[in-house]
Amino acid sequence: MKVIIFGATGMVGQGVLRECLRDERVREVLVVGRTKVGREHAKLREITLPDLSELVDRPGAKEELSGYDACFFCLGVSATGVNEEAYRKITYDLTLSVARALSTWNPDLTFVYVSGQGTDSSEKGRLMWARVKGKTENDLLALPMNTYLFRPGYIQPLHGITSKTRLYRALYRVTVPLYPLLRRLAPHQITTTEQLGRAMIAVAADGAHRHHLHARQINEAAA
Repeated sequence: MKVIIFGATGMVGQGVLRECLRDERVREVLVVGRTKVGREHAKLREITLPDLSELVDRPGAKEELSGYDACFFCLGVSATGVNEEAYRKITYDLTLSVARALSTWNPDLTFVYVSGQGTDSSEKGRLMWARVKGKTENDLLALPMNTYLFRPGYIQPLHGITSKTRLYRALYRVTVPLYPLLRRLAPHQITTTEQLGRAMIAVAADGAHRHHLHARQINEAAA
């Protein structure tokens, strides 16, 4: 299986990349991002662009991005302190631009999009981020590809992976000792970066019975 990962320098993307490089079912990984991931591997190839909105319109883009079986779209931005226009530009515009191109260039593509718990499929709620995520999910489902929408709740980073957001890093440092307790108290609300990566590979390889996967279904797929 050949896969493309967007957002491999973020917390979720780091976990997904780790599992892809470790899994024998994945024979090639193309990472697309604004900066390099800082590692080398026989499976790994990278495309780095300061402005990812230019990706699919570049000369030779079709050739570079064709022949893949799956795309794991882990790229995102926090809605904190961001207006709706800026948030939509990354969350919706970039995602749909990439997905439309990949679905055209890669027949039978599986596209796994990391959304979030609380996403508003009606697109009419009060929370800006939830509406935009809901619109993104809905329009991805309308494209001619196999789309799966991951809506994790609390994500515990493992294997030295850290968040790029300072507030989240501080939160995770506090919750590390509490993780076993949280796991027991709310097992269906919690997943890990490892489980997310393993679940994406499993879904790309074997499919899933539903388009929306919450923490419980993500953990089941990972197992």
